[in-house]
Amino acid sequence: MSVGRHPATRFRRTKRLDGMRRLVAETQLSKDDLIWPMFVREGNNDETQVPSMPGVSRLTIDRIVAQAERAANLGIPAVCLFPYTETELKTEACEEAWSPDNLSNRATRAIKEAVPEMVVMTDVALDPYNINGHDGIVRDGIILNDESVEALVKMALAQADAGADILGPSDMMDGRIGAMRNALESAGHTDTAILSYAAKYASAFYGPFRDAVGATGLLVGDKKTYQMNPANSDEALRLVERDLAEGADMVMVKPGMPYLDICRRVKDAFGAPTFAYQVSGEFAMIKAAAQNGWLDGDKTMIESLLAFKRAGCDGVLTYFAPDVAEALNSA
Repeated sequence: MSVGRHPATRFRRTKRLDGMRRLVAETQLSKDDLIWPMFVREGNNDETQVPSMPGVSRLTIDRIVAQAERAANLGIPAVCLFPYTETELKTEACEEAWSPDNLSNRATRAIKEAVPEMVVMTDVALDPYNINGHDGIVRDGIILNDESVEALVKMALAQADAGADILGPSDMMDGRIGAMRNALESAGHTDTAILSYAAKYASAFYGPFRDAVGATGLLVGDKKTYQMNPANSDEALRLVERDLAEGADMVMVKPGMPYLDICRRVKDAFGAPTFAYQVSGEFAMIKAAAQNGWLDGDKTMIESLLAFKRAGCDGVLTYFAPDVAEALNSA
């Protein structure tokens, strides 16, 4: 690539006017890029603020439905549900995970009944139901891969039966995508999509999320034996390749901004629909800095999401979704 010399080449020419800058913009952020994560809790017509995530609440199902209706009106195509499970329902075997009437499945049915056009994504992992706080079944301090996959398959089928459009396996157990895809096909859920958390890192950025789903203080040990080492990059490509081969329709990189290099490598290598999760810690940092007057919150929000698009992402799970949609609608 060669670039002409000054003054024949003046890059400022295309920056002089707002309309000119818009004409030459290489990356576009759209409402169609957004998936809005929501936390659902038991109760009626109530919500509980998540202290570590300013502006985010755990919502009862009726309020989740109202927010799904708001999302549809804003033009957001998808929401993702995460349950706040009461401690008495958490067990070592995680049986509540595949109960047809668990909190997540009831919320899914309620949204699909009220807003049929809304795409509902669900989380497939055992941590909301596990008394040990892990994404898999634990025995003698060891996370059991194959037994966990059997439980995750039952969970996935229950979510598909409830009407989930996209399943989001976030557990990072080996072989779970193939097992889920085979079970879904056998059960007649041939149109249920899988958005695999294929490259999910053992990150320190998840702290506020664990607060939001009630896992803080329950986790025994850490998740380094199944989530990715933040030092690794090539491994992410191997994991994505495997999950696509096993039947994933889309893949996820999590967290987001600290791993934009992974997003770019995944998109370049496979060309598959690639998503990132702008996780709770990323959201909380921007919100806290904005509340302290250290950053312009709205501008930082938009810039952070443009970074995902520039890195090759087709979409982003972000708690900023309604704010971004409102900003884009008013632009």
